[in-house]
Amino acid sequence: MAKKPRKQQPGGTPATVALTGAGITFTVHSYEHDPSSPSYGEEAATALGVSADRVFKTLVADVDGDLVVAVVPVAGSLDLKALAAAVNGKRAAMADPAAAERTTGYVRGGISPLGQRKRLRTVLDASAGSHATICVSAGRRGLEVELSPTDLATLTEATLAPIGRA
Repeated sequence: MAKKPRKQQPGGTPATVALTGAGITFTVHSYEHDPSSPSYGEEAATALGVSADRVFKTLVADVDGDLVVAVVPVAGSLDLKALAAAVNGKRAAMADPAAAERTTGYVRGGISPLGQRKRLRTVLDASAGSHATICVSAGRRGLEVELSPTDLATLTEATLAPIGRA
C-alpha cells in the first residue's frame, strides 16, 4: 500500500503550526541553506548570528529499541549513555536516518522536536534552561524557530537532563 503524501500545512511547517495552535510565542528565522555545509546546526548559528550554545540540534536515537528525540546544543555532541539513563534505558545508539525521517515526517537536517508525525519521547539538554530563548529547527533546512526552553519542554513533554557534551 502506498503512503499518502504529507500535505503542506497552511501557514507554515507542522512545527510552526503546532506552536501557533498551542498559543506559544515564537519567532521564525530563515536563511539560505548551503547544501555543502558540513553541519546544519553550525550553519544555522552562523547564518543567524546566534551563539552555537543557543542553537539546539534535534537528534533521533534508538534506546533499547524505541526511538527517542534528543535536543542538544550544536556547540557540542550527544552523550548516548546520558540519554539512555535519562529515559531509564540501558543502551542508546543513533537511529537509522531513514527511520528517523519516516517516523518524524521531517528530512535529516530539518528534523524538528515539534510537530512530528509520531510524537516521540523527548529529552532536552539541561543547559537550555540557562537561556531566555533557544533556536531549534522549524521543520526544514534553512528555517529555525526561537522560543523559550520552558515552552519547548512543555509542548514536547520533554525530560530535562544533562545529555550534551561540550
